Amino acid sequence: MSAIGKPQPITTQPAQPPVQGTPTPPAGGGMAKWLIGLVVVALVAGGVYYWQKQKAAEQQAAAVVSVVRTAKAVQGELESTLRLTGQTASQTAINVIAPKLTGPESGRELIILMMVPSGSRVKKGQVIAQIDGQSLKDHVDDVNDQVQGADSDIRKRKAEQAVDMENLLQTVRVTKANLDKARLERKGGETRTVIDQELLKLAEEEAEAQYQQRLKDIDQKKIVHAAELKILEFTRERHVRHRDRHAVDVEKFTIRASMDGLAVSQPIFRSGEWATIQQGDQVNPGQVFMKIVTPERMQIEATINQAESEVFRVGQQARIGIDAFPGLTMQGKIYSINAIAAGGFRQNNYIRTIPVRIRIEGSDERVIPDLSGSVDVILSKQENVTKIPLAAVQKDEKGSTFVYVKKGAKWEKRTVEVGSANLTHTAVASGLQAGEEVALERPRSLS
Repeated sequence: MSAIGKPQPITTQPAQPPVQGTPTPPAGGGMAKWLIGLVVVALVAGGVYYWQKQKAAEQQAAAVVSVVRTAKAVQGELESTLRLTGQTASQTAINVIAPKLTGPESGRELIILMMVPSGSRVKKGQVIAQIDGQSLKDHVDDVNDQVQGADSDIRKRKAEQAVDMENLLQTVRVTKANLDKARLERKGGETRTVIDQELLKLAEEEAEAQYQQRLKDIDQKKIVHAAELKILEFTRERHVRHRDRHAVDVEKFTIRASMDGLAVSQPIFRSGEWATIQQGDQVNPGQVFMKIVTPERMQIEATINQAESEVFRVGQQARIGIDAFPGLTMQGKIYSINAIAAGGFRQNNYIRTIPVRIRIEGSDERVIPDLSGSVDVILSKQENVTKIPLAAVQKDEKGSTFVYVKKGAKWEKRTVEVGSANLTHTAVASGLQAGEEVALERPRSLS
């Protein structure tokens, strides 16, 4: 049979359960409650969103505040200082110089055979250096031989002069005999002719003239002999003085300390670079190659500009630092200010500085001469003041000074009254308390 003609049975479908989470609109008055619930959920969600947004804004503001450099106002002393630079030196020092030779060879170079190590303690009278003087000693021996030769020449010349004088005296005696003979012959010539008598007279006069001439020759010979001896004596004296000068130079080659102290070698230019003088180096006469200093009395030698000289006074306190020892700080005091400004080395003539010396109070075995250092001279000092960095103080258009004070996550602009200041900090007379935090720059949140 066909399906069309055969009737199908009727089946009923079971009812589906409601889906979980999907509100089923209640019938009648339940619709209002459902709408109220939706409104409450929307308000809660909006409150949560607003709270999260506010918190993010506060965190952002806090981040802006955190990048601002700040400092706290502190209670303490405020010093106004001015820094100088210079080198250490001893207040009591003696220069040890290479001896200046007094002999003719005074320009020769000197070689150091021995010298005490730099930094060693020496006593007065101790041998601290020895100069090579062997060549000079040999020269002294040669000059001494010349002195002995001059003595021999004087003795020889005296003997020759004695023989020469004796010969002259013998000639005088012969001339005197001839004169006596001529006088006798003239006395016996009365019986002779007038011509013979005249000849005898002329012979007597000639003998008389010869005798007088020989007497004068004796006086002249004495003068000549005395002059010759004087020349030889001068030559000997010259050699003696030459020898004695070199003998003094030889004694100077042994150098002794004239005071107790610390031996410090001086610099020398050797092999293209600066180094300290040591054994074997050559020095020139008069060159300073060592100093003897008293390390217990050290000072800083510095210079100040003429424009700043009016703020310095003798007796001002200072803090001294040594560049070679960063952790070392010593106290000092100005004890000398030069009255005349001087030009510096390799500077224009119109640039003038005034030398100033700062005495180091106390002593330290590490502090030796020729060390670079700094000096902070205390120009003024205030006790128990509230101070802040200069960078925190700003001025408005009217010239009033103000600071930005941190209040939680915000900044407060506050007018303050400032007092004296130094190069880094200023005193606050009013408007700020110790412990409050101020900004060192304009906060970005206010820009």
